[in-house]
Amino acid sequence: MNLVQIMFYLMAFITLGSALVVAMGKNLVRSIFMFFVTLFGLAGLYVLALADFVAVTQIVIYVGGILVLILFAFMLSGKESLAIAQQHTTPYISLKNLPAFLLAALFLVVMLNVVFNADVNNLPWVKAAIATKNVVPVNGTINNIGVSLMTRYLLPFEVISILLMIALVGAAHLSRKEGAKA
Repeated sequence: MNLVQIMFYLMAFITLGSALVVAMGKNLVRSIFMFFVTLFGLAGLYVLALADFVAVTQIVIYVGGILVLILFAFMLSGKESLAIAQQHTTPYISLKNLPAFLLAALFLVVMLNVVFNADVNNLPWVKAAIATKNVVPVNGTINNIGVSLMTRYLLPFEVISILLMIALVGAAHLSRKEGAKA
């Protein structure tokens, strides 16, 4: 086992462990800060996959933007709503959650079927890329991403920015006091 594999397993363990703490944690503050660790662990996995631009984007957008937005909404929420959210104790396994578990199990079966039955080396486009030695130039990758983002993917990029703005306005609206007049 080489150093890269050890680093991968370490980062995967940190990411999955912190994600489990986020999902199963009772304390909202701890869950938010463990989500911070999860996002950084995911960025570390991107670095190990030699996707440096995606790792930096992960840190800037998700850690710098989304997580700050979540912390902003948390800090502006009232004590009453946080107390209600923390007192909500329902078991994870119940008849009410059965459809969600069935859907998750079905999704897991489909994903495992795809992973184990995929013959990646015999795909026609992979064979053609290997035969023509068609590789993406490393120097032009960020330039290609920027051009694609501002031409081909401009509409999804703008939709995401509008969605984030709506989330910010919603967080500000939820943080208002009940008796305050606008």
